[in-house]
Amino acid sequence: MSKSKDSRKGVELPGDTPPTNPGGSALLQRVKRGWVWNQFFVLEEYTGLEPQYIGKLHSDMDKGDGSIRYILTGEGAGTTFTIDDSTGDIHAIQRLDREVKSLYVLRAQARNRLTDMPLEPESELFVKIQDINDNEPKFLDGPYQATVPEMSKVGTPVIQLTATDADDPTYGNSARVVYSILEGQPYFSVDAKTGMVRVSLADMDRETRENYTVVIQAKDMGGQLGGLAGTTTINITLSDVNDNAPVFEKRLYQMSVLESAPMGSVVGRIWAKDRDVGVNADMKYRIIDGDGRDTFDISTDPTNRFGIIMVKKLLDFEKKPSYTLKVEGVNTHPDLTFQNPGPFKDVTIVHVSVEDVDEPPLFDSAAYYTELPEDAEIGTVMGTVTARDPDAANNTVRYSIEKTSDPDKFFYIELTSGSLMTMRSLDREEISWHNITVLAMEMNNPSQISSVSVAVKVLDVNDNPPSLTHYLETYVCENAKAGQLVETVTAVDPDEPPAGQHFHYSLAPEAANNPNFTLRDNQDNTAWILTRRSSWSQKDQTVFYLPILISDDEQPVQTSTSTLTVRVCSCDHEGNAMSCNAEAYSLPTSLSRGALIAILACIFVLLVMILLMLSLRSHWKKPYLCDEEENIHENIVRYDDEGGGEEDTEAFDIAAMWNPREVHHRGKTRQDMLPEIESLSRYVPQACVVGGGRGDGNVHGYVLAKLLEADGDPCAPPYDSLQTYAYEGDGSIAESLSSLQSGNSNADHEYDYLNDWGPRFKKLAEMYGVVETSSPPVW
Repeated sequence: MSKSKDSRKGVELPGDTPPTNPGGSALLQRVKRGWVWNQFFVLEEYTGLEPQYIGKLHSDMDKGDGSIRYILTGEGAGTTFTIDDSTGDIHAIQRLDREVKSLYVLRAQARNRLTDMPLEPESELFVKIQDINDNEPKFLDGPYQATVPEMSKVGTPVIQLTATDADDPTYGNSARVVYSILEGQPYFSVDAKTGMVRVSLADMDRETRENYTVVIQAKDMGGQLGGLAGTTTINITLSDVNDNAPVFEKRLYQMSVLESAPMGSVVGRIWAKDRDVGVNADMKYRIIDGDGRDTFDISTDPTNRFGIIMVKKLLDFEKKPSYTLKVEGVNTHPDLTFQNPGPFKDVTIVHVSVEDVDEPPLFDSAAYYTELPEDAEIGTVMGTVTARDPDAANNTVRYSIEKTSDPDKFFYIELTSGSLMTMRSLDREEISWHNITVLAMEMNNPSQISSVSVAVKVLDVNDNPPSLTHYLETYVCENAKAGQLVETVTAVDPDEPPAGQHFHYSLAPEAANNPNFTLRDNQDNTAWILTRRSSWSQKDQTVFYLPILISDDEQPVQTSTSTLTVRVCSCDHEGNAMSCNAEAYSLPTSLSRGALIAILACIFVLLVMILLMLSLRSHWKKPYLCDEEENIHENIVRYDDEGGGEEDTEAFDIAAMWNPREVHHRGKTRQDMLPEIESLSRYVPQACVVGGGRGDGNVHGYVLAKLLEADGDPCAPPYDSLQTYAYEGDGSIAESLSSLQSGNSNADHEYDYLNDWGPRFKKLAEMYGVVETSSPPVW
């Protein structure tokens, strides 16, 4: 198989398929393979309207009758490259770009069109894209920022630039780049081959101009005409160097300060201005001369620019009203390269005037300290404070104690002399230190007040007896032997003697000869409680009370008696208490299986009885009416006029309470008013109400049943109602029926008068028990 004329001659390879003779027998003859191929070369960026022709594939077996079908596979086959399966012509159907892909690997094969059997083995072919100058140089990281020190010499490097060209550097001059400067002369230049930007003008001053913009061009084809070019921008900043000396704004500064200004107060600020920036403008100030060198001080502010003059010693207008200072300002980071114009420092004069003020009284001492024993008598003088008016007027001073510093008024100060004395008894164990504040005030100017702190230490006196600490109760084992340690006791004393605490222990006189316990003083502020005998038993005695006498070693000697409770306990073999109650011996140490079963059976029977009682109680609380629907027999009736007393008999039919589902309109009812809510009653069958055969009995029994049920049910909500009438009905012999005033009397009401009100109130008389009835009881 051969290629088009664009291909170079390739290598011939042997074939694999032997020919056959007409008789059908294979000849043992080797034939030459029919593929001849080389690389295909094609230019990128083809702009023609027709597909770009690549080359031609041809097999020696192709007789031109169309029986052979050529197949192309591999990279871009079918999408970028196509082949005419009859002629073998290869075309590019897409625009090729070498910078995207420079080489394609394809595979070609010839097959029988009818049988689809391969006629030749599959072979590779390569399509290489040839470069053209279609890409300009690019500065990938632009625009750039660069910095170079001011006053730099010519040729000082600034920044290295590199432009990249996507074209093939091995093919022609398409990727050969040359650099040039388009903007930024005469200050900077660029090396045409390397792209290094350098300083081209000496002694550029940042204080004159700080920022520069430089435009650099990169052009391919060696800079020749027709080459493609790209540009970038460099923003160059001159960095500062210390090339300027500081200069004070003024040659003489005038300042003033109050004589009452405390030490550390700021008097004023001075500034030696430096045209440099950053650390090159940092200053350090010092006072080099003047009569105020010892009275004032100067420091540099946090920005390292300004000098701050402060008061170093207290001022007194009456002694010296003004001061003169000579101040020097020096750069802290001088550059030796630029010291030819002169030293980097400057000097100025500062004049400070002291202003007179009316000063408060001045105490002789900044603080006072005194000591006082805690048993000092009331009125004891413990010291004197003294203050004076520092002004020339020398006004009289009066003293007082600030109330908040002595709220309990332990001390008193004499108004004119300043003598401090006690007003109350002191107790070191409660308050060991008193810090009070004494005020001094000018008598002619009460606004001038000063204060001083007085620390009073209360000295200890042996006025508290020692006492036992935590262990006021312990135990002794029943198996304890004679001489066995029961407890180690210690004592505490709130006093603090200078030589330290030392306690003496002994049994109280009444217990000194007891037969049970003894005490041994260990002479180290502890004592041991020991047994005197053995054979202890809870049955004989369970508790012993042992009085212990404790005394200290200071004068006057303080003593106290503390009682130690000792219980007799049963212990394990390690001496740990197991039981300290005598009743514990009456219980067996273990229970048998039968006893446990009996106990569990009793508990089970008790639980069953409790559940049964709860069930019965729930059954008793069931409603007394056997209708499946629970009914509430309360009626809310509202009228728009007042009742008519005895004359109003048709307002409501009592038969509704017998059976609300069968309300019979017996007789004539009032038509001029109707209740808004006829009834909220639950329907209760009449037959379930226990009572007599009369309707009266039904109602009576029902009401009493509901009343009893409500009284016995703690969860039942109240359904009481309060009805207020403006006046009683005319012609009523009952007069007022209101119960609003009944609470004024604590006596029981008598209801016998209900019998005198006639038959209309017979039911009330029966309900309140004044009329005996033959009706059977409710239950």
